[in-house]
Amino acid sequence: MRFHSADLTVSTSKSMEIVDVPEQVDSVLAESRIRNGVLNLWVPHTTAAIMVNEHEANLWEDILTILGQLAPPSVNYSHDAKYVRSIKEQNARAHILNCLVKPSISLPIEEGRVLLGTWQSILFLEMDGPRTRSIHAKIMGE
Repeated sequence: MRFHSADLTVSTSKSMEIVDVPEQVDSVLAESRIRNGVLNLWVPHTTAAIMVNEHEANLWEDILTILGQLAPPSVNYSHDAKYVRSIKEQNARAHILNCLVKPSISLPIEEGRVLLGTWQSILFLEMDGPRTRSIHAKIMGE
């Protein structure tokens, strides 16, 4: 069994945003030369996440709307009260949303390709932007 690690960079321009990243993932997979195995993608941030869903802008808007309703910005979060002087630290809602979406996914690799369904794509979810973020990729296999 072989292992390959790499870090991908994602830059966001909004406070909440979905960014499609399969091309970056495909590049790391090709670089690894691993044909069959497992790909784990981990976001080492407590206010961002990664998910698999459809590459469709209207759906992304719906996802962001529902997440905004689950953890609205207008709530007086205790975490935010601790940082009243720093607007950047008023991000309790992003921490809460991270618990719902999760910071990692694992995907099968077969014949040198990540197995995704017909409409599926790999999506990075920014919840406290704009920022430059990283996604750690760990590929294991043969």
